[in-house]
Amino acid sequence: MRETSTYRVADMRNKVPEATLVFWAIKIMATTVGETGADYLAVHVGLGTALTGGIMLTVLIAALAAQLRMRKYVPWIYWLTVVLVSVVGTQITDALTDKLGVSLYVSTIAFALALAVVFALWYSSERTLSIHTIYTTRRELFYWAAVLFTFALGTAAGDLATEALGLGFMIGVVAFSALIALVCVAYYVGGNPVLTFWLAYILTRPLGASFGDLLSQSRAYGGIGLGTINTSVLFLSAIVVLVIFASAVEQRSVRAVAAREP
Repeated sequence: MRETSTYRVADMRNKVPEATLVFWAIKIMATTVGETGADYLAVHVGLGTALTGGIMLTVLIAALAAQLRMRKYVPWIYWLTVVLVSVVGTQITDALTDKLGVSLYVSTIAFALALAVVFALWYSSERTLSIHTIYTTRRELFYWAAVLFTFALGTAAGDLATEALGLGFMIGVVAFSALIALVCVAYYVGGNPVLTFWLAYILTRPLGASFGDLLSQSRAYGGIGLGTINTSVLFLSAIVVLVIFASAVEQRSVRAVAAREP
């Protein structure tokens, strides 16, 4: 689904990478880091939810400003922004639940409605929700707003499933993996590529959060007991390796295109 737009800036290329296996691997690990990183800063470092949220929001704004200034997809700044959005999205849900006492049922519904509004405004303005056409600032702003609410919604839905409904971390990982597998099957049998992409994008958040909790939480709470530090370092290291790989692939692609040009 590749649309054209009269608003396209001539020298701006698509700002979002293709949804390859590397893309989904980094996305899931970024969501895991969002869960464990937020817990580490708020609880173990002792910053608290409010201060952690304020610090990470400030860093996110700086990263997003840098991302918006780019004229094409730059792997390191794009994925840094995704990781920071993951942390902030987690913090928003945690603040509503832990500090304000908002029910996970309410926050899940509220974030789902907010995401639906973003999608409605985006489609009304641009007539597409495709990630293959993020080559204007307005579309990119819609994109990042959608990403933020998918993280917040995924966090709320994941906590609702694993905690409020009592599924536990392991069953949560299995359940959300199964749902993603169903979305993949729907895509390969002819499902709408834009719809299936965003469904998978939403579901990877609770999958990553459940996986992060499974690895980091103590055995007494149903986890493996790696701790938030070890889990965060492990996944951040893997993300760095994959982003370096993605950067190398991007550079090779650019050189190949340049070599074909007269």
